[in-house]
Amino acid sequence: MKELAQVGIRLRAARTGRGWTLDRLARASGISASTISRLESGKRQASLELLLPLTRELGIAVDDLLVLQTPDPRVCRPGWRTEDMVVQPLSEERSPVNAFRITYAERPRQEQLHTHPGYEWFYVASGRLRLQLGDEELILGRGEAAEFDTLIPHNLSAAGPGEAEIISLFSEEGVAPHTAAEGADQ
Repeated sequence: MKELAQVGIRLRAARTGRGWTLDRLARASGISASTISRLESGKRQASLELLLPLTRELGIAVDDLLVLQTPDPRVCRPGWRTEDMVVQPLSEERSPVNAFRITYAERPRQEQLHTHPGYEWFYVASGRLRLQLGDEELILGRGEAAEFDTLIPHNLSAAGPGEAEIISLFSEEGVAPHTAAEGADQ
């Protein structure tokens, strides 16, 4: 078991970190110094019967001696397609900040603007993006970024020629309107 591989090393680090000798820990725990030495060197298999008195005396938890497996940090969420955009999530659903790669299709300027609670930030990775924000129309190129309160009427689309790809971050309340079409055309 990988979880037990580092027990001895961590036990020794806890003991020496307190400035304790093998004999001092042996007297305090009631476990012989030779047994503790074999645990620390990996020559003896760790058991709860041995670890509980040792960790109690050292003031640590048994879990502190175990190497806990870290979860896979890669984001593996499926994307989705709508009529005018392709969305690929770049963060876990439970993440406090919601990140997406969004590719917008080229289309004419839209008359209908949207509002919703939240905040949005985006970076144009490729193409030219049309940001209609209130009464303004801004064209942003590759390498440009923008941020705005989504209560301001807005719409985003590729300004052409071709598609525009952005990396977008939404506050928690701002992500729902953008993910409502999730699964629409997977």
